[in-house]
Formats: sequence, C-alpha cells, structure tokens
Amino acid sequence: MKKQVALSKINPKFLEGIAHRGLHNDEYTENGMKAFENAIKHNVAFEFDIHLTKDNELVICHDENLVRTTGKEGIIEDLTLKEIKDNYRLLDGGEIPTLQEVIDLNKGKSPMVIELKVFRKNYKPLAARFKEYLPQLDKRDTLIISFDPRSLWPLKKCGFIRSLLVAKSDEYTWIFRHTVESVDLDILLFEEKRVKRYVKKHFTNAWTIEKEHQLNYVLPYVDTVTFQYLDPKKVKESLKK
Repeated sequence: MKKQVALSKINPKFLEGIAHRGLHNDEYTENGMKAFENAIKHNVAFEFDIHLTKDNELVICHDENLVRTTGKEGIIEDLTLKEIKDNYRLLDGGEIPTLQEVIDLNKGKSPMVIELKVFRKNYKPLAARFKEYLPQLDKRDTLIISFDPRSLWPLKKCGFIRSLLVAKSDEYTWIFRHTVESVDLDILLFEEKRVKRYVKKHFTNAWTIEKEHQLNYVLPYVDTVTFQYLDPKKVKESLKK
C-alpha cells in the first residue's frame, strides 16, 4: 500500500509517536494498566503485546515467560487465564491485563498498536482469537503488527492497517513486506540503501527509540517512531518538524 493511502486510513495521532508497551517508567511496569493509563493521560498512542493462553484467552505481556515483569516463572501459553490472574502480579502490583480489559480502559481515547506474539507456531489460533475482537476496535485507531507475517495474513480483508516488524537479526522477513500495508523496522535497518528507497513510498515506523540521537537518526526516513524512556512531548515536536 502506498504511503499516502495508508496515512489517509489512520488516526494522525499515530504520527506523534507511539509509547512502547505503554508509557512505562520506574513506577509503572511495562504492558500494565498503569502504564496504559499513563499513556492515555499524556494523550499518546501506545503499543502492547498479546499472547494466547492455554484456555484461548488473550493476555498482555511482551515475553512468553512472565518472570521478567512479575519475578515469577511461567509460560503464558501453558497457563490458563485464571492461573495467571490468581498467581501473578506485575512488579508495580498490577494484574496481568487481558486484551478486553485494555479495550475497556481505553474506550477509544488513544490510538493503539497491537502486536501479535506468536509462540510455538500458534499463529493460526492466535489470529483467529484476535479476529473476534476486531468489531470492538476502530480501524483508524488501531494498527496490528507482528514479526510473524503468518499471523497477519488471516486479517487481510478486515480493513485494518497491518505492519510487518522486521528485525536486523531476522532480516529475511523483509521479503514479505509487500504482503501487508506497512513496515515497522529495527533502527539498524535504515543504513541499507534498499530500505531507504522503500520507505520513501510506504508508511514506516521505527523501533525502539530510546535516545535522542536515535530519534534524530531515523527522522529523515520514517513517518513515526515507537519510543520509550523519552518525553512524549519532545518526540511529538521532533516528528512534527
């Protein structure tokens, strides 16, 4: 999809920066309700990751293992939602959120970027379960992303902008860029000439921007950035320029 077509289909707020895993900090754990509330409070779009539980529910966490954000070992895909809710708490004391809880919290206040986290090749059931939530989501206010294009392909006819995450370490997935509407690129990829050519005509995001010098580096090539540990106001001002 050409850049201008994609841009016409999304909320312009996406172009002011996207808070990575919510607007988290030392007080608010990433991918927790407090981090999402903080993003909403600051009127910034936010990104989060969804996993499929053992009983086919969608919960939010970046890693498949809960240990980093809770201090307790546990593979999400091996646990039921009840087991997660009963036995795990984020480091800030909050519960592991479900997708439904975040939708209910946000109520369309801030645009959302939802990453589908494939684990053990579960891209088909993950996409199928997520598809059930699409009627609750506004097409202009929601971007759907994944490193695994197979989780995005079943959503082709749903009308949402889908973006392929491409990491420098798994650059081979670049060949699938034309199967989705946009790309979401590791900042290390912008040193390549083929990438610089491509992004001129296609909606492009860069991740994950943590330093001001990284932001300045990608600004000539991108439409927006996914950031953390930066002031959202400064990110917005830089992107406007």
